[in-house]
Amino acid sequence: MGQHSVRGEGASGGAGTRRTSPDADSGTEDESGTSGAAAAAGSRAVGADGARAGRGAGAKGAGAGGGRTRNGAAKGGTSGPPGKGTKGGDGGGGKPRRPRKRRVLRWSAIVLSVLILGTAGAGYLYYQHLNGNLETDDLNLGDHRAPEPTPNSAGQTPLNILLIGSDARDSKENQKLGGAKDTFGGPPLADVQMLLHLSADRSNMSVISMPRDTLLTIPKCTDPDDGKVYPESGPRTMTNESLGRGGPGCTVATWEKLTNIHINHFMMVDFSGVVSMADAIGGVPVCVDKNIHSRTSEGKGSGLKLEKGTTNIKGEQALQWLRTRYGFEGGTDISRAKAQHMYMNSLVRTLRENTGLTSPNRLRKLAENATRALKVDPGIGSPLKLIGLGNELKKVSPERTTMTTMPFEYSGSRVVPKPGDAEQLFRLVRDDIALDGKGKRKPAKEKLSDDPAAPDGEIALQVQNGTRTATQPAAGGRASAVAQSLAGLGFAKAAADTSASVTEDRTVIRYPSVDLEGDAQRVAKALGMPLSSVKKSTDVSGVTLVVGADWREGDKPKKAAKQDDSTPDSADALSGSDKKACMKVDPNFTW
Repeated sequence: MGQHSVRGEGASGGAGTRRTSPDADSGTEDESGTSGAAAAAGSRAVGADGARAGRGAGAKGAGAGGGRTRNGAAKGGTSGPPGKGTKGGDGGGGKPRRPRKRRVLRWSAIVLSVLILGTAGAGYLYYQHLNGNLETDDLNLGDHRAPEPTPNSAGQTPLNILLIGSDARDSKENQKLGGAKDTFGGPPLADVQMLLHLSADRSNMSVISMPRDTLLTIPKCTDPDDGKVYPESGPRTMTNESLGRGGPGCTVATWEKLTNIHINHFMMVDFSGVVSMADAIGGVPVCVDKNIHSRTSEGKGSGLKLEKGTTNIKGEQALQWLRTRYGFEGGTDISRAKAQHMYMNSLVRTLRENTGLTSPNRLRKLAENATRALKVDPGIGSPLKLIGLGNELKKVSPERTTMTTMPFEYSGSRVVPKPGDAEQLFRLVRDDIALDGKGKRKPAKEKLSDDPAAPDGEIALQVQNGTRTATQPAAGGRASAVAQSLAGLGFAKAAADTSASVTEDRTVIRYPSVDLEGDAQRVAKALGMPLSSVKKSTDVSGVTLVVGADWREGDKPKKAAKQDDSTPDSADALSGSDKKACMKVDPNFTW
């Protein structure tokens, strides 16, 4: 996309502007009308899908080819019994597709959705009604999937959920809340993106926010509704444009390409969902160090007006907090993300402590609002699966929840991932290392395979170039060079696979089945690699050596030095238990 849209925050009711600029670095950016951050806040809660509801559900290609559906009837297809949506959106009858409704994710609504559904009992008919409220969309619209994580010693795997906040004005209510009238019905932008990581043992949770104006490459995506193919973008495209390239599945594909983190699910909710959910729980306490009024002389700003100290905010005021940029110190999207993190932490604490959410009528109302506000992937596309998510969430305490922002550096008026620090944060999540520094991982015990290796010259070995990182392009010709080197060691059937687009920070050897484990371990031994670098994976069809960023040159990978498993300072980590966090106010916006 040659141009990108910049949307104004706008006061609730329509203030705000929309500009376009010829490149991702030009133009000024008004405060975005996205409560995405808010949405993200809910993401943390959401992340708790886990063992019961979604472990593995939809983890690999979930929803592929499924298209967008409202449970009970596929969009553009035939109606079916509640809860049995028709996949593909091309059901019988040849009826034209209904216009897709783009919904947005707001943290608060997601948190509530999951927790409330986890506690609200419902009869069969009402359950089917709630099931029919949910909308689903394909999980990943790209051609590449990040590898699934290796289970821990107890057979548990972590869960990663992408929370997306869109600035879509796709209804009169969302238009009124979001402002910027000239953007009504336009392509949505993923102005809030948060990755929620729930550890394999469900002891801790981590969240990474990505600034909406991060410049990166958006991969090729295919719209599941009409088959339109969006080619890979240039390297300086704003990440928020991914949502308009086929749907949330393209935003998922963009994250996987950048981070190499396998994403299991996504969740979205809209402006009105934030307001209704915030009202339902009776508000969330937030703090500012001075009186604040988010309004400029030109009328820009969210309209947020609070007195110094702690205030219980709900409804439209909660939406204003989550969208505020003008007024908080710094006046940037980074400041807004910090405010969203504070809201999310406070929201989770409130939900855990709130004893007022026990009324059956109140719970039913919350369940109704939650299912109408959400759009999810098919892997969690039913109330029952969302209930499982809520049950998993309860296992993590605020003390073991950590909010972070992707380390970045400025590139003109935009940002790019910070070399070293960004990849460090992504690696910690990939390796399931808690960002709070607690619960150090135990080194895995190496075990020799019971399967004998074939002679070196008989081992069919594919070599892929995975040297690309978030900040460095792939080292040219590495797959071919390493294949030649292996041939020199006696692995005559080693061959370069140049068709794959992969990313690995450390060199790894994968094999698909136990009968090839011995062959894979033999390759590792010949290269002086530890057996822990040999992993079983259904993403490969034979023994496959992925040359990582640790082997950009030379005949053998470098010996692994002791890794620093601490969270980078530039990630601006915030603990979920921090009740003293208070937003600093720009003196120009006090009253």
